[in-house]
Amino acid sequence: MLLRMTGWVLLAGVAAATLGAPRAHAAGDPVLGEKKFYTCYGCHGVENYKNAYPDYSVPKLRHQHAAYIVSALKEYQSGDRPHATMHAQAASLSSQDIEDIAAYLQGPEPTKPTKTVGSVPPQVVQCGACHGENGSGVDAPLDPKPPVLAGQHADYIEQALAAYKSGRRKNVVMNGMAQLLKTDADIKIAAEYFAHQPSPLATATTSSK
Repeated sequence: MLLRMTGWVLLAGVAAATLGAPRAHAAGDPVLGEKKFYTCYGCHGVENYKNAYPDYSVPKLRHQHAAYIVSALKEYQSGDRPHATMHAQAASLSSQDIEDIAAYLQGPEPTKPTKTVGSVPPQVVQCGACHGENGSGVDAPLDPKPPVLAGQHADYIEQALAAYKSGRRKNVVMNGMAQLLKTDADIKIAAEYFAHQPSPLATATTSSK
């Protein structure tokens, strides 16, 4: 237990130093972003659409933090997140395109932290400093902005955590944090907990607001 908590303290220090105060970036235009998102509707605009090989739900993006969308797309561009389709899509976007799409997906206001439902399993206690107790975020300004996990598809969270743990996804904070989830069962418990928390996240259909 002491080793687990010591690891968390050290990683929290890394997170604070890495994330720090938010960096300035160009403001996105949500009107232009909606137009630029049109090629993304084929996957992200379909309710319960599944990624193939491996099979998992495509993430909900409506009302996700704009700053997180920006950082995620840049990681797909660089290959830090390995996904052939997303790399090809992200590689075709300029920095301003990314900002515009992110502004469109977030909407007028960023998601606010919500109340926790149920008890917090020990597997996710270490996640609270960045993602909030229930995955709906914290008020502190962090950069890159951690994603809203509350209400996200459980199987998407599960595969993302597994990818961070194995090092397939490269992120200095998350690669370390994922190691605290010792077993596949721990990962599943964390994913199911966040997925069942209240959240404004939704599939980004053409009619969603």
